[in-house]
Amino acid sequence: MLTIGFVTGTEPGKWFRRYEEFSGARVTTLPADDPFPLLAREEEPADIVLMRLPDARVGDAHHVVRLYEEARGVAVPKDSVYAEVGEKVDPADLAGEHTNFHYQPGAEPAGATDELRGALQVVAANVGVAMAPLPLLKALSKKQVVPLQLRGDGEATEIALVWFKERDGDDVQDFVGIVKGRSPRSSRSSKAPAQRQHPGRKQTLKPRNRKRR
Repeated sequence: MLTIGFVTGTEPGKWFRRYEEFSGARVTTLPADDPFPLLAREEEPADIVLMRLPDARVGDAHHVVRLYEEARGVAVPKDSVYAEVGEKVDPADLAGEHTNFHYQPGAEPAGATDELRGALQVVAANVGVAMAPLPLLKALSKKQVVPLQLRGDGEATEIALVWFKERDGDDVQDFVGIVKGRSPRSSRSSKAPAQRQHPGRKQTLKPRNRKRR
């Protein structure tokens, strides 16, 4: 059994399903605004977490696998002119708008997410905008709020897998491999495909060609 924490704004369900099918083991999932502390909790700690970087708490004791960079986003009122324009907006067009919240990369995750939730309620009341990673805005926005992508460059956030080096093992590496897109039949997998057979499934193995002496 593998215990995995994942941050608000990510959708790792497909990876969980692939790992369970591949390994035959059950995954315990722990959604959290700040999954990092789950690695060190006393009871049932997470084996690995999917979290947002940068984060000053991640150090030499951890393995880090960076996965992708998040698009920057802005949440606007549903009835605003920005919501009618399209899926992207230029930051210069928002110069005159009151910003209720501006996510700072490296901010304390749980507190920032709570603050963003409050800011989105204000946006829903047709007052100002809120800026944060686009996937996070999509996860938290309600009916009266429209999340849009911000054009141009700026401070970006990354999503990464993080775990303690001392916890490294075949199960963790197998999950990392699936997230990175490796096939269960990859030579980098820790076990042979026959050992990975899902309970209740039949598997037909092709005979190996033996070298003639």
